[in-house]
This record gives sequence, structure tokens and C-alpha cells, in this order.
Amino acid sequence: RYKENIEDAHPNDSNNGTIDGEENGMPFYFKDLRNDKILAFRGYIEDINENVNSSWSEQQFIGRSEPVYTYQNSSRDLNFTMKLFRHGRPGAEKPGIEVDGVKYDVSHLIDDYNEEFFESGGLQKLESDFDPSDAEKVGNSERIGVPVSKPGKIVCIGLNYIKHAEESGADIPKEPVVFFKATSSLTGPFDSVVIPKNSQKTDWEVELAVIIGKKTSYVSEDEAMKYVAGYALHNDVSEREFQLERGGQWVKGKSCDTFAPIGPYLVTKDEITDPHNLRLWLKINGETLQDGNTSNFIFNIPKVISYLSQFMSLQAGDIISTGTPEGVGLGFDPPRYLKPDDVMELGIDGLGSSKQTAVAYQPG
Repeated sequence: RYKENIEDAHPNDSNNGTIDGEENGMPFYFKDLRNDKILAFRGYIEDINENVNSSWSEQQFIGRSEPVYTYQNSSRDLNFTMKLFRHGRPGAEKPGIEVDGVKYDVSHLIDDYNEEFFESGGLQKLESDFDPSDAEKVGNSERIGVPVSKPGKIVCIGLNYIKHAEESGADIPKEPVVFFKATSSLTGPFDSVVIPKNSQKTDWEVELAVIIGKKTSYVSEDEAMKYVAGYALHNDVSEREFQLERGGQWVKGKSCDTFAPIGPYLVTKDEITDPHNLRLWLKINGETLQDGNTSNFIFNIPKVISYLSQFMSLQAGDIISTGTPEGVGLGFDPPRYLKPDDVMELGIDGLGSSKQTAVAYQPG
């Protein structure tokens, strides 16, 4: 039934399909190629070599674009979620993956989470090759870096929540407001944020970041989500005087060193049921100042990706920051800005939390 829309339908059973063939021990399912969603599922895997004999729950699959690979009662004992991170000193980070709250190094499997990794099917390779029994654990004291290595660009969307536009004194945009952050502003999610030399108005912005998984240009909104690798937490730190009072483009107030703490994780898109219904929050010194939801986007993620792709190609590993809800320092009366020793804590549902302490600029 609907044969032209079903991928890899099993010839001996009209209710089942298969990935890579029954002999490879993969689950059977139907996939509708019109919307890339799994329609039905029935099956179980049995692989003597892996000592796996596990039932698979239908609820794990229906409506997803790919299965969630869950091994139970297995020698691998995996409840596999794709939470990627990078660890180590700045400039020498190694790739890692967190499974069931335990962090593992995966540098024996891949070089890094970079453009080549995403373009070459690295997510699928990591999913199939990772075995915690062969991986070294990463200690909780290890520094966590930006989850993507050397992204080609950081593209940001301004004023993408109505209340934030109102608190900024700006008109509600009719098209996405686009600006860039320099990639040199990237820093780890628990690193200090440096208040720049001569700054009086350094501000905070909690945002959902989208990481592109493969190159695209001129993509439609209907196809846009196929080019997403995953999501991350971003603090779009901003110097308002540099941004708004010094003429020219916003990039000057967005690109100071340490102004882009991202992470702790890149969480793959299949792990986030609805990226348009995520709570995001930020606290300053324990006081909640931002508490919003991505359901209040003016321009949703497919619109933003499609829009940007009309003007530039999007490369694997590129970061798109989707805007901040109300509650930034600029919006208070009088405005509130960061001072040395202020602590920013922020988080997004499903993506973890981060924490940065503001420090004064020191020469050298």
C-alpha cells in the first residue's frame, strides 16, 4: 500500500519495512518519504555477536524521522541519546558524548565536531560505532568547550520575540533582522565573560542556537529542517553602547572576545520533540530576569533557515542564533548591565544549562 512512498518495504510482510536489511539486525519500520516520518513499527533485533535480544517499543519510533536506537539487556547497555560536547583546554578540545549522564571521550572514533564531521555522516557513524565499554570516561572537573569546532559563521536573528522588540524600543520586524557575531567571540559555557575595555553597557541574552548539519542554499521552508544537525544553548552577550550608539552595524557590540558562550551540548534534532516549544531562562546572581518560550518566535526555525539561505550558503557546522525573549538589561528602567563578579546562569529545556562569571578586562 502506498508503495511509492514507503522506504525499504520488506517484501515478505506488508506491515514492516527495514533499514539496511533484516540480516543486519535493525528494526523494521515504514517511513513516509513525503514527510520523512515513521508511520508504523513492528520488530525486534537479535544479534548473537552483540549479545542483544531486545524488544523495541513502538512509542520510540512513531512520528520520528529516524529511530532512537535503544539497547536493553545488552552487553552494550545503551540508552542512546546524542548529547555531544567537547572537553579540554581552549584550543585543544576533544570530542565527547554523554550517555545516561556519563561523559565519554570519543576522540578514538572521530577527529572533532567540525564541518567535515557533519558533511561526511559523522553523526550516523558515531551512533553506530560508539560503545561505552571501549571509551574513556571524562571527569566532571574537565573543562567543557564550545560543542562545535571552528564553525564557519555565527548568524544571529535580532528582535525575534515581540516583547523583546518592544522593550528595545524597536518596531516589530517584517523580515528577520540578520547580524553576525565574529567566531573569535566563542567561548566555553562555563568560562568567564570578559567585560570589554571601556565598556559600560555589557548585557545578556539567552538564545536557542541551531547548528547546520549539511550545506544548503535557496532551501524552502518545507525542506529546511532536513539541514539541521541539532541545537545548543547560547548566551548572546552584547555591549549596547558599541551596538547601538557607535554607528554602523550591530556586529561591533556582539563580537567582543568571550561574547558567545555556547553549550554545554549539541543535542541532535531527533532528541528535541518540538524546538518551537522550549522554555529558556536566565538568572543574574540568582534572580530570574529572562523566562520565555520559543513558541513566541516571530520567525520560526524553518523560516529563518530558508530566509538566510536566499542570501548566503549555509555550511555544516554553522551556528544560527534565533533571538532572545524579554528581560535583557537594556529593557529595564533604569537599564541594568553586568558588573565584575556578576554570575549569569541560563538554560533551555533539553539542552542543559551554563554558567558564566563576568570579569573586568585585564591587558595582556
